[in-house]
Amino acid sequence: MALTKLTRNGQVTLPAETRRKLRLNEGDYLEAEVVGDGVLLRPVAVVDREAAWQQVFEAMNSVEYVGPEPEPSEDETMEMIVDEIHAMRRENADKSRSR
Repeated sequence: MALTKLTRNGQVTLPAETRRKLRLNEGDYLEAEVVGDGVLLRPVAVVDREAAWQQVFEAMNSVEYVGPEPEPSEDETMEMIVDEIHAMRRENADKSRSR
């Protein structure tokens, strides 16, 4: 376990090994949560709202009825859209990990 020091303005420097293991870079965001008598830091992704909505619309537009089967219900269509959004999230996560 690496020792770190709380500096002026409540700043903490994470050891280089920890940053490498978590693939953290300068400017990345961490969520701080009080857990028992300690603090848990979790990396979080911050996204541009406009870009996120654009991706939602792309997912919605990529789902369309094309078969001889009965047209899907509204719930089935929504489920397909949610599946497409999850696929986009996985793709973005894979891109982030490869950096």
